[in-house]
Amino acid sequence: MPDQLAQALLRYTDGQPGASPFITPIDGLAILRSDHPKPPTHMMSKPAMCIVAQGAKWATFGGNRLEYRAGQALVVGVEAPSIGRVVEASPGEPCLVLAFELDLAIMRSVADGLDAPPKPGGEPGRGVFVTDFRGPLADCALRLVRLLDTPKAIPTLYPVIMREICYWLLTGPHGRDVARMTLSNGPSQRVMNAMHSLRNRFRETVRIAELAEVAQMSPSAFHRQFKALTSLTPLQYQKQLRLLDARRLMISSAVNAETASVLVGYESPSQFSREYARMFGASPKRDVTRMQTVLREDRAAAGAD
Repeated sequence: MPDQLAQALLRYTDGQPGASPFITPIDGLAILRSDHPKPPTHMMSKPAMCIVAQGAKWATFGGNRLEYRAGQALVVGVEAPSIGRVVEASPGEPCLVLAFELDLAIMRSVADGLDAPPKPGGEPGRGVFVTDFRGPLADCALRLVRLLDTPKAIPTLYPVIMREICYWLLTGPHGRDVARMTLSNGPSQRVMNAMHSLRNRFRETVRIAELAEVAQMSPSAFHRQFKALTSLTPLQYQKQLRLLDARRLMISSAVNAETASVLVGYESPSQFSREYARMFGASPKRDVTRMQTVLREDRAAAGAD
């Protein structure tokens, strides 16, 4: 089945103008194609499933590095800073990834309809994991890609396929991890509520005790659950949000490093520069110049196509 999915993705991307990522008529679904290995990319991941049909990638969340290749998928249940990299790709065998957002409301609805839903258990749950997608999940992925050939059928059939994907995830080997995402007042959901609060206030000084109160937990239990879900401590999470937003501001709004550091909540520009270089591997000025060059080259390549 991965071979059939790879062929379907190749056929689709060969017929599209522009460059990867290929945005499809299905909202929240994209196809990623890389003809060569790529350097690491920093991003803010949303709840999603990223299926590799050909090639291989790795993703790092905090100190947790996950490799996934043809026949496997990365399942992300929380919004978290991450680093992704394509490690196996060539013009003859490009890396092909089908990526789509997971609707936790649909997941919750499917879980509620199960006769014997998986029990989350009491230990802190993982918010990110790799799973095989052979069998029923592979069939769902292939039908998603084929659905792109009949756009008029998307509003009717896409929700049905998504419910089926949620079913197989909930009843699969990682069902307990998936089930934690669906509990409206479970520990994972309460931590995610605190995470939303932190994201909305990441420029401010936020105390762990405040976040723990939002999560209705003791500070120590909150810290443990937060790190289990994201592989980051709350302060590491906030720091990466600040640095990602500063990078966005410098690239898209052309503000300088000192201004960006103040806008995202840093009091010391020198501390900002040190932490920025530690995260992105270069000083703010060098990194932004490099990123702007890459963006210009990508736009030129897309125009040539």
